[in-house]
Amino acid sequence: MCKCIVIGSGFSGAILARKIAEELNLPVTILEKRDHIGGNMYDEYDDHGILIQKYGPHFLNTNKYFVIDFLQQYGDLFPYHVKLHSFIDEKYVRLPFNFLTVQQLVGPKAAEPLLEKLRTVFQGRDRVPILELVNHADKEISTYGTLLFEKAYRTYISKMWGLQPEKIDKYVLDRVPMAMSYDERYLNKDFQYLPVDGFTKLFEKMLDHPNIQLHLNTDALKGLELNESSSSIKYNGKVIDCLVYTGPIDELFNCKYGRLPYRSLDIHYQYSEKSSVLPSAIVSYPQAPGYTRSTEYRKIMFHDSLAKGSVVATEYPLNYDPAAKVGNIPYYPVVTEESQALYQRYLQEAAQYKNLFLCGRLAEFKYYNMDICIEHALEYFENIRSYLKNGAHD
Repeated sequence: MCKCIVIGSGFSGAILARKIAEELNLPVTILEKRDHIGGNMYDEYDDHGILIQKYGPHFLNTNKYFVIDFLQQYGDLFPYHVKLHSFIDEKYVRLPFNFLTVQQLVGPKAAEPLLEKLRTVFQGRDRVPILELVNHADKEISTYGTLLFEKAYRTYISKMWGLQPEKIDKYVLDRVPMAMSYDERYLNKDFQYLPVDGFTKLFEKMLDHPNIQLHLNTDALKGLELNESSSSIKYNGKVIDCLVYTGPIDELFNCKYGRLPYRSLDIHYQYSEKSSVLPSAIVSYPQAPGYTRSTEYRKIMFHDSLAKGSVVATEYPLNYDPAAKVGNIPYYPVVTEESQALYQRYLQEAAQYKNLFLCGRLAEFKYYNMDICIEHALEYFENIRSYLKNGAHD
């Protein structure tokens, strides 16, 4: 019998485990280090009846309906268009930054010619990356782009990543482009949803299959043995046919070339007897000391009739340290030229094991949004299918 092990039960691990179990009809064992499934999407109700996403807010935003269609097999979803605010210069402005933001930051009178110019120059474009504004040949556009960059992007990024924006991969800067309209949606994606009963219930149904065996509180790396000379993989002394790994790739190889940098979060919770505290579900604070954003979870619940008061969760970014009491969960890979070079060394190490499959934000050292992570896992499964059908016993 083919022996398949999946390390990690976030979206990448859970999706691949389900596909192996269901479509290939093979037994698969999931090894999860934490005491719960769902990875950083895990949510639970607190003492006030509020559904808290323990590791920060997550939303389903995609242009690919097959992503939504896949998830609807495991739970009901409801439409939810994410709308945020940013607190800049002691006032709330809309995030994404849009035409209303222009008026809020430079005043209506000065905004009039600038808005006319933006409409003309970027006609037909829905969103424009901030660096394109900063580096634009037109002085007025460049001046506004620089104003926005210095007030919001530079300050936020330096806290979020512990680095100046010039050091970070450009992809990170382009994740929050300016809307060339009054569009208030954080992302201009066609399909935007949240699970009615939360992410944890969705994961429970996804992993509910007779071919799936789940072990929580299990540090898989303690029992894992990668043999360089034979290119074989053993777990607890037994050879396995297929290993799907979704954790930090450097830790898989005992950090032999040095640690890859990841960022973590220290999340502080504050309860209020009020039913509403913030002007929107999420507020970013680019100019605040130490923290980056706050989330009011009651605002994103489908069922809140039994909730009492409201809870605001505020995020303080810090470097990931697996040995620390705070910050011992990896959230985001810090993608720079140096870290990419180090990642390539680990990738070369992994390439000698034909039955090792690396999938997900941590294992592939990429800052995947959740929709891309799901889409990628569904496509990545074809690599595993091909190997288990054709190459597992070569």
